[in-house]
Amino acid sequence: MNPIIPPNKAIIAKDLGVRFQIPASRGTDTKDVLIRKLSRKDPMKDIWALRNINFDLEIGQSIGIIGRNGAGKSTLLKVIARVLKPIEGRIIVQGKVFPLLELGAAFMTELSGRENIYLYGNLLGYTNEEITEMYGEIVNFAELEEFIETPVRQYSSGMVARLAFAIATAVQPEILLADEILSVGDGAFREKCMKRMDSYMGSGTSVVFVSHSIEQVKRICQYALWIERGRQVMFGPVNDVCAAYTAA
Repeated sequence: MNPIIPPNKAIIAKDLGVRFQIPASRGTDTKDVLIRKLSRKDPMKDIWALRNINFDLEIGQSIGIIGRNGAGKSTLLKVIARVLKPIEGRIIVQGKVFPLLELGAAFMTELSGRENIYLYGNLLGYTNEEITEMYGEIVNFAELEEFIETPVRQYSSGMVARLAFAIATAVQPEILLADEILSVGDGAFREKCMKRMDSYMGSGTSVVFVSHSIEQVKRICQYALWIERGRQVMFGPVNDVCAAYTAA
């Protein structure tokens, strides 16, 4: 029986755990490794990417996920996006999730910006008719009017990020997952993105935001979740968690 999520909650994580298996041996001899794999005698060991993660997020609220490289931040976003399935505990999500996990990863580099707007828009669930209606706003927000017919392979990383963000947020999402989306591009465009997210949160969008910038987390989020090596260190009001993280 599927648990019922309270109507005011966007996300509930309860004792969440994600485990991967990797080869226990670290042999460098290619022949030995191949023999073990073919004979199915290559022992495996468990690696917990996440364990005992607990938090909840109300509709219209925002949470920043902080921690050092390899802490499990991106893994947690993939669980919320249903890309990964937890081994332990549960994750309950209410609302359609729009993931901005790897900006531009779904783009076809040989296609133009215009063609990728339709491609990425289709992947996000929009019809061609809906994309056509949004097209002008997307191009205008991304500030790519002069380059929209140029192949994306000629775009800078900042241009790719701008286009991906503009497409994914052309329609107000219910739940927005953002992984380091404000680390690319100039300051003016980052401020433009933050203002759009502020506007959407004021109208009910829930945001899960991953960033190494504590200042950005404090600027955008009301709550923060600090994880290290897959384990939860602290969850609570953003200023309290960020202060503890900075002092650690």
